[in-house]
Formats: sequence, structure tokens, C-alpha cells
Amino acid sequence: MLHDIFQRLYYIPIILAAYWFGFRGGIGCAILVTVAYAPHILFQWGGHIAMEMEKYLEVILYNVVGGITGFLSQQERCRREELERTAQGLEDSYRQLKTQSELIIRIEEQLRRAERLSALGELSAILAHEIRNPLASIRGTAEILMEEAPPASRRGEFLEILVKESDRLNRVVEDFLRMARPEPADKRECDVNEELGNMVTLLSAQARGCGVSLDLSRETLPRLVADPEKLRQAFLNIMLNAIQASPEGGTVRVSTSFDRKGGSIEIRIADQGAGIAPDAIAQIFEPFFTTKGSGTGLGLSITKKIVEGHGGSLEVESEPGRGATFRVRLPVSG
Repeated sequence: MLHDIFQRLYYIPIILAAYWFGFRGGIGCAILVTVAYAPHILFQWGGHIAMEMEKYLEVILYNVVGGITGFLSQQERCRREELERTAQGLEDSYRQLKTQSELIIRIEEQLRRAERLSALGELSAILAHEIRNPLASIRGTAEILMEEAPPASRRGEFLEILVKESDRLNRVVEDFLRMARPEPADKRECDVNEELGNMVTLLSAQARGCGVSLDLSRETLPRLVADPEKLRQAFLNIMLNAIQASPEGGTVRVSTSFDRKGGSIEIRIADQGAGIAPDAIAQIFEPFFTTKGSGTGLGLSITKKIVEGHGGSLEVESEPGRGATFRVRLPVSG
């Protein structure tokens, strides 16, 4: 009975050796156990070996258990080492990605700062150019008034130039400040058709003076939550441009419609002027860009900013010789 118990205890060192040292450890320990177990076989059974074959099978089983357990242990150790190497590689990759992401963030911040400085420098240069022209006129006129002492008949003409150029200079500064520092929007319910009607009435006299007629076509529209004052300013800028672009005898057509599917109001302002060149369309909403001899070039830029501030969009369609159509889309939920 004790011998049966002791021969089962041999599995403990075999399994431990296989677990600790792998395949070679398991086989080596199994061989040692076989050598240690052999005298017991010969001592106990003597010449009756054939009657106790299960004892020899036990010896074989020692080696099988040692080999299989060692092999599995070695495979598991290899997998663990491979996973550790993979984890280490992932950790190194993570550190590299983190370093690169921080570098990219710093580069993006530098690019944004450089872009802002570039835009500021460009605007400053254009603003300086726009201010320099009226200042030169004012200075030249003032020098004439001081040095040549012109007759009273021409003095009024020179004073008119001073006032005109001063107004132009003030308009440039006001438009620039309005674009760079917009006032907070005071949004409330308003009727777009009513605002457009007021603008048509306000500009009708100026349109007649240019030989241009205004035509307003209105559909039923829902009330819009917006800043009426700023919308009037946006509509005024577009309609003034349309009147100035239209030839004598032309018509500026203003129409409204409601897109129920998209939930937006569309305002179309079309003129019958010479149209806009394709290369100018890409720049028409940029600050200080103008195709007219006078003006600051900020009207459409301010208009686009107002429309986008209401969650809408401003687009222009034009073909040379066929006029231009400005489309303002405003979301009803804005």
C-alpha cells in the first residue's frame, strides 16, 4: 500500500521540473525518477516481471507526463515572452506616437499663429493702402489751400474734396472695425419679407436716380429668429451692389422662397449687369477686394460674416454679360 502511494508521489517532482524548466526539465526529471524507481521494481517483483506489467507502464507514463507537461510549459513560456515583447513594442510605439502627436500639436499651434499673423499683416497692409490714398488727397488739398491761396470760386471745390476724402477714410475705418469686432447679435422673431420690403422702399429713390427698377417677389415665409438690424445691413449691401452693377434701364429682382424639406429660407437678389469674372468670384467675399473704382471692398465680406453668424450661407452665381445672382440661405431654426 505504501509503495503504491510513493510511486504516485513521483509525479510531483516531474510536473514541477517540467513547469519550471520546460521540456528538457520534464524529461530529465522523468529519467531520474525512472533510475530511482528501477531498484524498487527489481527488488519487489524479482523474476515475476510479466505479472506486473502495469508497473513498467507506470515508468513509461512518468516520461510521457514529463515530456508533455514540459512541452506545454515551454510553449506557454514562449507565448508569454512573445506577448511581453509585443507589449513592449506597443509601449514604445505609444511613446513615439505620443511624442509625435505633441510635436504635431505644437506645429499646428505655430502654423495657426503664423496664419493669424500673416492674415493680420495682409489686412494691415491693405488697410494702410486704403487709408494712404485719401490721406494723400487730404494732404495735397490742404497744401494747395495753404500755399496757393486759391480764389473763392475754387476754394469750395477743394473743401468738398477734403470732406469727401475724410468721409471715405472714416468709412474704411468703420467697415474694418465692423468686420473685425462685430457687435453682439440681438436675435428675435422677425419677418424677412417685411425687412426686404423696407429695404426696397428705402432704396427705391436711389435706384430711380440710377435708372434702375426694383422688383420684389415674395412667397409666404415662416418667421425667423434673427437680428433684424444686421439682416437689413446684409440685404442693403447686396442690393446696393446690384443697383450699382445694373445698367440704366435694368431691373434688380429680389425674391424669396421657403425650402420645407431643408427648413431654410432663401433670398435671391439678381441684377442685369455685366456679371462677375470667374477669377473674381473666388475672391469676391475677401476683405478689401473690390471691382469698383470706389468703395472699401468690405461690404460683401461683412455681409457673409453676418449671414454665417446666423447659421446660413451666402453664394453667388454669375456669367459675364448676364448679371449676377446672390443667394442667401437662412435656417428657420436659427
